[in-house]
Amino acid sequence: MFKILFSAAALISLFTTPLFAMDKVGHSNDCTSCHTFSITEAAELLKGAGGTVKSVKPAPIKGMFEVLMEKDGRQGVVYIDYAKKRLMQGLIIDLTTLQPVSAHVPEQSQQKQVTSLDTKTIPLENSIVMGNPTGVKKLYVFTDPDCPYCRKFHAELKTLAKTTSDVAIYIVPFPLAMHPGAYDKARAILEAKSLDVLDKAFAGKEVPRPAKDASKAQVDANIKFGNANGISGTPTLVLPDGKIMVGGRDAETLKKMLEEK
Repeated sequence: MFKILFSAAALISLFTTPLFAMDKVGHSNDCTSCHTFSITEAAELLKGAGGTVKSVKPAPIKGMFEVLMEKDGRQGVVYIDYAKKRLMQGLIIDLTTLQPVSAHVPEQSQQKQVTSLDTKTIPLENSIVMGNPTGVKKLYVFTDPDCPYCRKFHAELKTLAKTTSDVAIYIVPFPLAMHPGAYDKARAILEAKSLDVLDKAFAGKEVPRPAKDASKAQVDANIKFGNANGISGTPTLVLPDGKIMVGGRDAETLKKMLEEK
């Protein structure tokens, strides 16, 4: 999926108000009998997104529409609630398979989803290491300091680093376009190369303003690498064998996964 340039205002109320329209007693199981959303409506609602609406379908979860958009030859989906007041960007994960699900799989013109990469190609010079820098087991984490899921996952990574002595956790700053403030925070992390600054960024505290052109080049390189290797959301993990996994895990699960590699 690609990252569409939405303003921060497009995401207001996402986590502070009810997202899903609830079914009433006796409501038909066919939500489309009551809730409709045309391509024309979607195009008008998302006109500030900078892309073209190609299709609208019911999302894999109730209460939302899935909108397929195209920008610069790439396609991706966003989600709009039935009230047509809130937008969500990201992946819907099937908890059974832990794989992304989408209503638009047949229409998306992407190549086969990238499921692994060569860890030797990861730009580690553009990362900061948690845990044991000389650890035999390695975990690579593409993360965004303004991503709420990444912030929660950061605490699990700190626990993993404290409880596992032979793991090197490479934090690769990967700011998403939907978080306009994350880019400079990513630069600040790489300029400082400090775990304290890293923690402050994920805690939402003030960090030093970036001042070096080199950090801009580093962050841009991380974004370019992620885009070239199918990484579009955060957090995204790369295991020692190169397997790509979307979404965070608790520290104990991560520990077990690394022991199996």
